[in-house]
Amino acid sequence: MLPTPKKFFLTAASAEGHSHLTAFDNALLAGKIGNINLIRVSSILPPGAELCNDLQIPPGSLVPTAYGYIISEEPGQLIAAAVGVGFSEDAFGVIMEHSCVGSKEEAHNEIEKMLKEAFASRGMKLKKMEIAATEHRVRKIGCALAAVPMWY
Repeated sequence: MLPTPKKFFLTAASAEGHSHLTAFDNALLAGKIGNINLIRVSSILPPGAELCNDLQIPPGSLVPTAYGYIISEEPGQLIAAAVGVGFSEDAFGVIMEHSCVGSKEEAHNEIEKMLKEAFASRGMKLKKMEIAATEHRVRKIGCALAAVPMWY
């Protein structure tokens, strides 16, 4: 059985690269998660998990992470990514990710709508939201990424 994460943080960052992979990697580095191994998970935050903005995760760690990203090779294009966590009164939380051609504000607004719908679908009351978003104007190959890494 895998342990349940107890801590998390939100990050959103953008970067350029010479390839899709290096643009993605540079966005991970800019978001302070470039030296860990992301294990992509779906969108449930464990009950009682604590927001810890200064969380230091050891390099090379296997880290459950909900994330979304977009990569573009179209110079001048505006791309964005956002992630949000919705908190309930006394149960688990819900994480939503979104990436798009568009602005940081558009991505942020989409996350708000998605969190409200997710809580309504579950019949839960949404107590509060935390959202992180980024946008990037592509020069050559750009990446916008938003993530919620969870740790023990």
